[in-house]
Amino acid sequence: MEEKISGDLPNPSAAAGGPPPDRLTNNSNQVRVPDKLRPSKTRARIVQIVSVLVLVLLLLLLWRFLGDRSAPKATGAGRGEVVPVETALVTQQDVPIQIKAIGNVEALSTIAVRSQVEGTLMRVAFAPGQEVRKGDLLFMIDPRPLQAQLSQAEANLLKAMASVRQGLDIVAKDEAIANNSRSIVNRDTKLIEAGVVSREEYDNAVSKLRSDEATVRADQSAVANLQAAQKAEQAAVENARVQLSYTTIRAPLAGKTGNLAVTAGNLVRANDTTAMVTITTEAPIYVTFSVPEKDLMRIRQYAASTSFTTEVVIPGDEANHAVGKLSLVDNTVDVATGTVRLKATFQNDDHRLYPGQFVNVVLTLGIQNAAVVVPSQAVQIGQDKSFVYVVRFDSTAEMRVVKPGATADTMTVIEDGLKPGEQVVTDGQLRLVPGAKVQPKGQGGQGGPSNRGQSGQRSGPGDQASPSGGQGGRRGGGGNSNQ
Repeated sequence: MEEKISGDLPNPSAAAGGPPPDRLTNNSNQVRVPDKLRPSKTRARIVQIVSVLVLVLLLLLLWRFLGDRSAPKATGAGRGEVVPVETALVTQQDVPIQIKAIGNVEALSTIAVRSQVEGTLMRVAFAPGQEVRKGDLLFMIDPRPLQAQLSQAEANLLKAMASVRQGLDIVAKDEAIANNSRSIVNRDTKLIEAGVVSREEYDNAVSKLRSDEATVRADQSAVANLQAAQKAEQAAVENARVQLSYTTIRAPLAGKTGNLAVTAGNLVRANDTTAMVTITTEAPIYVTFSVPEKDLMRIRQYAASTSFTTEVVIPGDEANHAVGKLSLVDNTVDVATGTVRLKATFQNDDHRLYPGQFVNVVLTLGIQNAAVVVPSQAVQIGQDKSFVYVVRFDSTAEMRVVKPGATADTMTVIEDGLKPGEQVVTDGQLRLVPGAKVQPKGQGGQGGPSNRGQSGQRSGPGDQASPSGGQGGRRGGGGNSNQ
């Protein structure tokens, strides 16, 4: 029985290169248990190895499959999809060299009218907001108190003038007495030499002459004091007349009146802090603005040019430009802002410019001939450079770094990076990447989507991985079906 079983079972030792069967039969009692365990261990190892190989193979296939699917998604926008864009040609034209700024309108002169005397306001001779001419009557203040002061000053002046005349008469009288005493002294001088008069009489005559001359000098000093008092009274009269003239307030210049702060019947005070009315001159008028200091040299360079003009654009009335003349370039640069203050003068005969108004100022320095220009919306601003998308002959987009210059209206001057005749993208840049297929909007009608399908189909054979091409073709077809 034992021999039959061992003969029917396969001999694993022989299959594995072990000892011959005769040796196993001789020692069957010793090797029976190892013969049963050895095949099961071998099968387990084989199963483990096969499982690992299958797992690795599955991972490789999964990685390859996912990688092939992600590749078309990453490159489909740049290669398979056609991006609709708007384009424009790079052209050459004469462009004005301009500097733009925001300005503030200032009146040529502003007068705050205040009363110089105190009194009751009797009359207002204008309406608020009315245009007045120089010398027109504005206000009338009650003149009666000041008229009385003038009359009193004139009376004091007359009194002083009478005192002066009286003093002059006294001087004339004393001068006559002194002249008589001088004549007596001269006569006694000759008689004393002849011994006709005594020495005592002669001395008395000389003493009287000196006394009369001193009296004349005192009278003259008194008259001088009276004359000074007369001038003081004359000045008081002039001051009273000036104060009286202040009761009539007239326009010191031609201009437009503002808000009226007082009305008839109110008491006005001299030099009050609140002006009775403000008058501004609006024709001509100033526009003040500031430009960066880097533009100062260009302004000074072109200031004498015949094409140098200053224009003002009023917000809301862009069609009508006001043309003026640059009248002031400030003598210092503001160190806080790095700007220079400029002022232009405008005739403003139509009174379109209003004091305090904010306007857009355009300084035209000259003309740049045959400048390379593109629409301003074609220029994109990057972190450290400006660029445009150029449409190449194969309808693909190329990102081109450019150096933009001045801007005139809707056009931007390109100083470097573009040539006339090239085509640039003006709308649709957000969907573009370098090398992307583009198509101008409005061209091709239904052909636009079909072109995208053909583009995807053409990309299939070119790729080594056929799934990419197939998916590109499916995206193109899908785009067509959606539309």
